[in-house]
Amino acid sequence: MDPSETRLRILRAALGEFGTRGFHATSVQAIASRVGVSKAAVLYHFETKDEILAALTTPMLDAMESALVAAELSSAKEAGLLALTGLLEVFLAHRYLMRMSLHDLALVQGVTFDRYRNAALRANVLLAGPSPDLRAKVRAAQALAMVSDPVVLYADEPTDVLREVVLEGVRGLLGILPQHEEPPNRRGRRTVMSPALAKKAHRLHAAGESPDAISSALGVSRATIYRFLRQFRH
Repeated sequence: MDPSETRLRILRAALGEFGTRGFHATSVQAIASRVGVSKAAVLYHFETKDEILAALTTPMLDAMESALVAAELSSAKEAGLLALTGLLEVFLAHRYLMRMSLHDLALVQGVTFDRYRNAALRANVLLAGPSPDLRAKVRAAQALAMVSDPVVLYADEPTDVLREVVLEGVRGLLGILPQHEEPPNRRGRRTVMSPALAKKAHRLHAAGESPDAISSALGVSRATIYRFLRQFRH
């Protein structure tokens, strides 16, 4: 068996066992049995359970930090919303890992907790805006909870449905109009992209379409498209 495939299977099995039994109650042997390999095979790839947990959490933390970098590179007006939608996509992609925190605090300790907390604080700054008062800070914290807690509690719901319902709640809290109701710029094109439009823009860009062509196809301003594409160059 390909070693990389074995490693991936171990991580998947560990996620399942940790989510069901908890980190401390799960043995390396239980993970090995779930994969169908020996305990020694698991220990060949990961010397300890802590290494397995780190391997599970690092991709999510890396993705959170990348989403925040992209938001910080955008205009101040869009940074908060981009941070929220970017983090929501990360949470949706790692929903079962997030749900582990309900059963076992091992996920939110040590370096993992520090990185998660620091990412949340960075997002809070982007959402609250410059020189925020207490009301702005609290609203920012509430918005962050609105994109994480529902994903944890309703992880088994369809991704597209969950995403839209979560965003609907965030828009209501922050007073943001739904995408189809957003006022256009003076040329009649949108200046903010919904997650659905962002996906279409990414597909068109991957297919070789120019920023001008993407702007025309989606009805989004060229400046917005250029800002969106810049995040893929960093």
